[in-house]
Amino acid sequence: MSELLLLNGPNLGILGRREPEVYGTDTLADVEAAVAAEVAGRGWKVVSVQRESEGQLIEAVQDAWDGSVGAIVNPGALMIAGWGLRDALAAYPRPFVEVHLSNVWARESFRHESVLAPLASGVIVGLGALGYRLAAQALLAKVPAS
Repeated sequence: MSELLLLNGPNLGILGRREPEVYGTDTLADVEAAVAAEVAGRGWKVVSVQRESEGQLIEAVQDAWDGSVGAIVNPGALMIAGWGLRDALAAYPRPFVEVHLSNVWARESFRHESVLAPLASGVIVGLGALGYRLAAQALLAKVPAS
């Protein structure tokens, strides 16, 4: 069974409780279930990793090299200066889609640049938890059926 990496960065483990007016009320478990349902028809298994530290996220990317078909990545604030994560994803041999729950360009100016976006196959922002499902659909379209 092929694996899809669902990678979530700092503070995303408290989705549903953290600023619901910005990030919505869906929990990370809700997101995981929605992505799993989206890719089940292809036989992909979702491997969900949420960590507060960049080093642990880098290790998750490196661990996913063999056997993964791609990744959905919400780096949280690491989009701004997560250079180590950026380098890990630059070396990652599969497509990935960057996702942000809120519209980062409608928020503070320090959120307007992502060090990961130039490497991503696509970027989805501002659509809440639906963005993860759309990212899964994009990867289903990009990754050839085996």
